[in-house]
Amino acid sequence: MSRWNYLDYEKRSEFLAYLRKESIDLPDYEVVEVAKPKLYKEFFPWDKPPLTVFDGVLLPIKTPEKIWITDTTFRDGQQAREPYTVKQIVDLYTLLHRLGGPQGKILQSEFFLYSKRDREAVEECRRLGYVNPIIAGWIRPTLEDLRLAKEAKVEECGMVTPVSDYHIFYKFPGLGRQKVISKYLEAADEAFKLGIVPRVHLEDSTRADTFGVVVPFIKKLTRLSRKYGLPFKVRVCDTLGIGLPWDGGGLPRSIPKLIWIINNICDVPSEYLEFHGHNDFHMGVANSVSAWLYGAALTNCTLLGIGERAGNVPLEAMVFMYAMIKGDLDGMNTKVITEIARYYEEEIGYSIPPYYPIVGENFNVTWAGIHADGLLKNIEMYLPFDTEKLLDRPPGVSVSEYSGMAGIVFWINHYFKLTGENKVTKSTPGIAEIHNEIQAKYNEGRLTRIGNEEMLTLVKKHMPWLLKNNQKIKTAIKGGRLG
Repeated sequence: MSRWNYLDYEKRSEFLAYLRKESIDLPDYEVVEVAKPKLYKEFFPWDKPPLTVFDGVLLPIKTPEKIWITDTTFRDGQQAREPYTVKQIVDLYTLLHRLGGPQGKILQSEFFLYSKRDREAVEECRRLGYVNPIIAGWIRPTLEDLRLAKEAKVEECGMVTPVSDYHIFYKFPGLGRQKVISKYLEAADEAFKLGIVPRVHLEDSTRADTFGVVVPFIKKLTRLSRKYGLPFKVRVCDTLGIGLPWDGGGLPRSIPKLIWIINNICDVPSEYLEFHGHNDFHMGVANSVSAWLYGAALTNCTLLGIGERAGNVPLEAMVFMYAMIKGDLDGMNTKVITEIARYYEEEIGYSIPPYYPIVGENFNVTWAGIHADGLLKNIEMYLPFDTEKLLDRPPGVSVSEYSGMAGIVFWINHYFKLTGENKVTKSTPGIAEIHNEIQAKYNEGRLTRIGNEEMLTLVKKHMPWLLKNNQKIKTAIKGGRLG
């Protein structure tokens, strides 16, 4: 079996040759017409997973001074689930506003404009009077859809503009690259005339001909922008989640290279450059971070990563990635993330997987006795940050066959909020008895974990003295949860 050569010298030469051409300031680039679609089958063989290619060209990190998060929960996030009600959209939009904080770090939220419900949601959210998230629309690049955007009074509107030959040749058969790009430019021209800032969504850009389609398209948009004195924005869409977060990766899959080219070669300012990722290969967050690092000021997400197929980039994850890059949350209220998760479960009926990062039930809960013992000695040992301070979620232990006495001690101290000299230890009377009774249950064949109410019953049985001064357990008894 032949070995896959992942270092592609042809891609390296192509990239460097293009940079040399740019260095002599060529006046413009035309869309390169081709007779057959360029499908990059050497990288995307249908009968194998996509193949990783490196061109060996490394780029300098160029993180913008200011970066933001944008939201598409009410557009892309609705394409994979039943539509939200107007009330749910307004409630979630309000939570996004609170999460973004006084600096408006959740900069923008994107809405469908097609149905009566969509337009009503836009009006109700606008009526709240929030500066951020900015309300933006999403349309197809048609005159009819542009009229919808104008009627909705949105100042900025995303337009889907597929750029890969998979779309150009098979979605628009018989037209070819130049005619398809011309149709997009006509729609952008009309948007400018209406005073709307167009945000072109480069759909499937990680399978597109970067130099033959993407760069010429953006350069022509730049000319239109100068003509009308209005900016435009570019959203780089990794539609299938096949992007790679490495600057040494080859085009068209390298997110750093795509961002760097659009920022530095096409001269699109960072504040007008956005990345939109998908999570088909679990690379959404990594790709979004790499877009920030290499020049895009905006990264586009959905709440809880809800979106088509394997989902979008989770907005709550990028809040924490923001702080990791910038060293500060810049006013974002991360406790609202827990409120958002609760809203999805209690009001929308969405079930969050227990092991889901940041908001899942088990995110800051340990089952292992050795981990519980570590938490008893130093709370930071098995936690990445203060989950109670940042998420309003105190750490916990799920009591099971493997929790040991350390797990029981940790559960009691945290459940009853015991501090200082009031904390129980492994040697506290009653701990060993609770541990022995739990082990007996599992020796008899039990498989499920010990729930809170069952633990409360065991505490009442073996540590009745603890009841005297603890209001929480008194409330449990009064409520009839303990017999």
